[in-house]
Amino acid sequence: MGRWMKPEIYPLLVPVGFAVGICGMQLIRNICTNPEVRVTKENRAAGVLENYEEGEKYADHAFRKYLRGQRPQIMPGINSYFSKPE
Repeated sequence: MGRWMKPEIYPLLVPVGFAVGICGMQLIRNICTNPEVRVTKENRAAGVLENYEEGEKYADHAFRKYLRGQRPQIMPGINSYFSKPE
């Protein structure tokens, strides 16, 4: 393994592995839960379906609902510390 992987490569494996994991998660999410993706032959034969409720449920997933109630700041504690003088 030392011949193929040098120690300088190890720090790069974490972000690359994280990015591959996110891509894989999104791929699985789209294949399993997207109402417009049909994997089986029976579902593909159905044609275009007017299922707005299912599409709305797919678009408003739990993470988006959580972020909707949050303030649009990356570090609100640091921002309030430097912007609000005492």
